[in-house]
Amino acid sequence: MPASSKCLNPEIIARLQGLELRARGIVAGFISGMHRSPYRGFSVEFAEHREYVPGDDVRHVDWRLFGRADRFYVKQYEVETNLRCCLLVDASESMAYGSPVSKFDYTRTLAASLAYLVVDHQDAAGLITFDSEVRDRLDCKSGKAHLANLADVLDGAAPAGKTHVKVLFHRLAEELHSRSMVVLISDLLADPDHIVAGLDHIRYAGHELIVFHVMDDDEWNFPFVENVLFDGLEEPAQLLADPQSLRDSYLAAMRRLVTRVRAACLKLRADYVPVNTRDPVDAVLCGYLGRRARSAAGAKRR
Repeated sequence: MPASSKCLNPEIIARLQGLELRARGIVAGFISGMHRSPYRGFSVEFAEHREYVPGDDVRHVDWRLFGRADRFYVKQYEVETNLRCCLLVDASESMAYGSPVSKFDYTRTLAASLAYLVVDHQDAAGLITFDSEVRDRLDCKSGKAHLANLADVLDGAAPAGKTHVKVLFHRLAEELHSRSMVVLISDLLADPDHIVAGLDHIRYAGHELIVFHVMDDDEWNFPFVENVLFDGLEEPAQLLADPQSLRDSYLAAMRRLVTRVRAACLKLRADYVPVNTRDPVDAVLCGYLGRRARSAAGAKRR
């Protein structure tokens, strides 16, 4: 794990041990560790070695390395993966809100932790940060060096610009590698019609979809009492208001947004995960991945 990364927290990673992010359906890929795919074969682009596990094809054992280390290792290749997980990280200016931790700082820790889980199970993680357009893009790859690169990109990113998902999500749905797992991490502060249409296109393109809806506790619960000067984060606007006169209408609007997105995810067989930044990242991930594993186990029994 990158020792100097701000977003890869060793304490969080330690508490995630034993968890994994698995695709619900069959995902295109190759044999990797404990996972098996519907395809066979290896690419010609070598990535790194990993320890041999029972079931690996002995044809890919590196016998020269065995001679030096007296341990079995297999050669792993770039497309040798059972899961391709692309993390879509909202880097628009509204993500700068929050105290003591901003939504964006929380989101990049969440994204890096998920990437670690994916790569640690010898699968492939990719990253796209966006506002109105793509800002950073890393293709899905496996390996510790790639994880370090992904963490570096997240460490160097900063929230800026407006959110425009209408065109962006449609374009990304077509550009992503076929049958990937797409994990969207965003505050979803955009036109709900555009959000739902974008999610629909991602699923229509054949990708599995998980939506982490990350908001500050202020945004979830609107706890303000005294007069507050509200600053626009993506628009140059200010509003001095009595929050108690706005609270009911604000919370009603928030419930409509959540209901709309949750219903769309349910229809699309996508996971919707509301996240409050006051909750520790590891608690959110342990809770979600535990529920996901139990759901998958229940589906198998049926």
